Amino acid sequence: MNTAATALNTYEQNVLAYQQHLNMLKAKRSRIGWLRLLIMLLTIALVYMTWLQPTWIILMVIGVGMAVFLYIVSVDVAARQLVENLARLLCINQEEMNILHGDYHRREDGKMFEPANHAYAQDLDIFGTASMYQYINRCTAEQSRHMLAAHLLHPQKDILQTQQAAKELAPKTAWRQQFQAYGMENGLTGKTEQRILDWVARPTDFQRSYWHWVSRLFPVFTLGCVAMYGAGVIPSALLSLIVFFCFLTATFFSKKIQGTYVLLSKTVDEINTLNQQLTCLEKEHFTCEMMVGLQKKIASKDGQQASKEILRLKNILNRFEVRLNVFAFFFLNTFLLWDVWQMLALNKWKIKNSNAVPNWFGAIAQTEVVSSIAALSFNHPAWCFPKIAEDHFTLRGMEIGHPLINAVKRIDNNFATAGTAKVALITGSNMGGKSTFLRSIGVNTVLALMGAPVCAKSFTVSPVRLMSSMRIADNLSENTSTFYAELKKLQQIIEAVNRKEKIFILLDEILRGTNSLDRHAGSKALIKQLIKEEAVGIIATHDVELTVLYTEYPQSISNYHFDVQVDNNDELFFDFKLKDGICQSMNASILMRKIGIEVK
Repeated sequence: MNTAATALNTYEQNVLAYQQHLNMLKAKRSRIGWLRLLIMLLTIALVYMTWLQPTWIILMVIGVGMAVFLYIVSVDVAARQLVENLARLLCINQEEMNILHGDYHRREDGKMFEPANHAYAQDLDIFGTASMYQYINRCTAEQSRHMLAAHLLHPQKDILQTQQAAKELAPKTAWRQQFQAYGMENGLTGKTEQRILDWVARPTDFQRSYWHWVSRLFPVFTLGCVAMYGAGVIPSALLSLIVFFCFLTATFFSKKIQGTYVLLSKTVDEINTLNQQLTCLEKEHFTCEMMVGLQKKIASKDGQQASKEILRLKNILNRFEVRLNVFAFFFLNTFLLWDVWQMLALNKWKIKNSNAVPNWFGAIAQTEVVSSIAALSFNHPAWCFPKIAEDHFTLRGMEIGHPLINAVKRIDNNFATAGTAKVALITGSNMGGKSTFLRSIGVNTVLALMGAPVCAKSFTVSPVRLMSSMRIADNLSENTSTFYAELKKLQQIIEAVNRKEKIFILLDEILRGTNSLDRHAGSKALIKQLIKEEAVGIIATHDVELTVLYTEYPQSISNYHFDVQVDNNDELFFDFKLKDGICQSMNASILMRKIGIEVK
């Protein structure tokens, strides 16, 4: 299969374009900085020149100068946001180039998502350094990363819908990367989502109808008193008493609001990210069932866009943050009952949107997972989206390779099995490719059952639970030997087989921790039991004698092998190609002689 030259060219062009645009914007910001200084100096000079003029002229000069200065500041803020967004897009494309060149081992590895005892995660390098999670993940939200991990750990039900969505998103490179860039600014976290959900579930304060009248009459009373003082109707002592009373009243109400403020404080940045990503999701045109469904899911019952509702919440919380300024807090609450106004706005928002909040976070998570799968498809156009067979069991693939091996070095193989009570025995010499082949089959099955493209020319697989025993280690904390650890894994597989679950088994050098006689007897008994219980699996082994079982079970056992060629100087040559039949050439004795063991 060919390398993803098209994807690499796209990223290289994007890097060049974004770098040029970034340099232009940085130069623009530099000019804006000088312009701000010039306007400030010019305003000061004009005030100095008009100092002896009437007061209204001086005030007008100051007002115009401040207005122009603030406008330039707003232009600079917009330019800064563009610079930051372009920097993130540049980083995304540079990272995609690194991934295509095989440099992805410093990315987040998802090790925290790996269960202690999983059916295949440790064996197939799903998490950790040089793992599938590390290679696939493009998620920015904590919820998205959890969802991607779940997709890698368990077969999904909506495989075909995910495939369709990934196919539609794959060529939408600019849209996918912008969606990712928005998320990178302040990635969504489960803590923020839980805070909002906790607030939504809490009893609503200030919900009685009279609070609407209080919030309106209070400013009328306070500002009216100030106006009467200005008109000389009431003395300063009475005004001071009224202001003091209003301050105590406002402070009392603000204390009742403090719990809500603490719960929602420090969420504004992530709410801004949610708004940007929802806007991005709403504006794009989709045709596939999953993405159209997500757009419908985030829309409110009255047709209002989710992004606008989130923007309303963001604006309310921004106004709430004004209370952090001591002088603003005193004036706004004493004279306007500011906190109560914001609570009433929050209550109104909660009543309208309480049921929609989980949908918004869920939609972002699902979109990021599908976008990660789409990036995998775009980066590897030669990979195929597999067919999902309805019967149990079918696995058939042409040019199957391991996704994490560079295409230049990777050796692909064909393999097929159909029906139940089927065991494929693979014999071969050390380093011949048996374990890599098993992992290639396993990893591509995992990808297929999560709706992702697979590293193959064609691939068909049935929905199935994958179980493996390949990489066994002892556990000192549990006082468990390697042999016993493997027995525990095999026990889980046997129990699933006995329950008649639809599973697909991958075993590599089973019972390696015991003597050769017990190992052969145990392996032989296990294979017979798997056939009896109509299980399906692939077993790699050095025990060539197990292949004799073919004569007893010709309809159930298939023999394959990886061989090695040896020249006159005892140099080994591997082609890593899967072949029919039993391996006739082994290399262990040659390797032992090379390190000095006198094998005859």
